[in-house]
Amino acid sequence: MADKVKEVAVEEAERIKSLASDAARSGAYLYPIRGIAYFLSHRSLWKPLTSKLAPTISLGLGVTTFMFVFTYLPQMAVMAFTSGPLAALTAAVLVLSESSTLFTVLSKTFLIEDALVDTFDGVLVSKNTTNLVSSGRQIKAGNDPIAKLGNLFKKPFAKFTPKALIRYFLYLPLNFIPVVGTVIFVILQGRKAGPAAHTRYFQLKEWNSAQRQKHIEDHKGAYTSFGVAAVLFELVPVASILFAFTNTVGAALWAADMEKGNVTTQGTAPNLREKAQRSE
Repeated sequence: MADKVKEVAVEEAERIKSLASDAARSGAYLYPIRGIAYFLSHRSLWKPLTSKLAPTISLGLGVTTFMFVFTYLPQMAVMAFTSGPLAALTAAVLVLSESSTLFTVLSKTFLIEDALVDTFDGVLVSKNTTNLVSSGRQIKAGNDPIAKLGNLFKKPFAKFTPKALIRYFLYLPLNFIPVVGTVIFVILQGRKAGPAAHTRYFQLKEWNSAQRQKHIEDHKGAYTSFGVAAVLFELVPVASILFAFTNTVGAALWAADMEKGNVTTQGTAPNLREKAQRSE
């Protein structure tokens, strides 16, 4: 029995090692960074964000206040056993992380879903992949990529389901394990976030479930790499709403590279590191 357990553990370690190697080689973690640069340098892409800024800020303040009032002290008590004198600080960081995640889920579901779709489509239009976008919405004449976006034929992003939030809170206790637990938590979240970032792309491609799964499996390392970077950005308190938009921009830039064939077998564009170092 012990030998069998050891065998399974070795196989799992090799699988994780292979996935990590593929993720690092892919360089897809640079797309969220490239998304920040592209977003900041293209003012037309700011419109979807600014149109939702007031209600999202109000929601963020409300969620953060609620979480500190009702969850800070209980979590600090638990942290006292694992973090000792740093319990107060560790608990504060954890509550901020939880608040940020809850805020992101609620805002994406109820406030900024359409704005994120517009941002994704706007980037594709700006990257001259209008034909892809036209399969999912009307395209108007003009030069402004956001102003050119007409009515949607159908909305791609799934509405909120309890499963994602339940999964998050099931993984949450991993954060009580110093360093290693947090790393595992982020990777598990990233594995889901990566493919989710291309939900709109899959819809515009009109892929069925089997085609989507094959594509995701073929680029598993790249999607995990992208997802981990995106999750880390969206865990930043207050700024998480901004990073939700820049991550969407990064995902759209990746999709545009795929459409143009400027993608390696690992799932990313050649010379991506050089592109990430400069604003487009």
